[in-house]
Amino acid sequence: MTDPMAIRYPEPIQTFRFLIRVGDSEEISAAFSQFSGVKMEVETIQSRDGDENRGVKEYTPVFTTFAPVTLSKGVVGDNDFLDWLLSASAGVHTGPTGVSLRRTIDVITLNELGKPGVIWTLQGAMPIGYELAPLDGSRSEVLTESLTFAITGMKRTTQPREE
Repeated sequence: MTDPMAIRYPEPIQTFRFLIRVGDSEEISAAFSQFSGVKMEVETIQSRDGDENRGVKEYTPVFTTFAPVTLSKGVVGDNDFLDWLLSASAGVHTGPTGVSLRRTIDVITLNELGKPGVIWTLQGAMPIGYELAPLDGSRSEVLTESLTFAITGMKRTTQPREE
């Protein structure tokens, strides 16, 4: 019989250990400090089946909605994400100029060993917002910028645990 105290349960994923990868690249895209907003809702309609004699309504899924997600990071010299956002926005004399506005974003959490744990794959991500934190001369914190993305799907993958 196995000693229940000898069974090693996985540690919960820490919120401060994650990486961001965009598109098909194997490279990590940027060092983001915060990721938030993953939310999915399934709208339903209620109806009664024709042969339901108890008067019980059934739920039928109709629409799935994914809330926009936000990534925040310290302002550094790269412009890749801002350029992506600008390609989705109207120019001075034209509409959006981006050829490929939608990309896949992987949010990769790291377990206590620094190995990938759970990966959220955000499908069809398109930049829809940018916000710069206030510039405040009386504070001594890192200047951050936030990028908001609309998504069209999401999946969650748990990586096998390596010892």
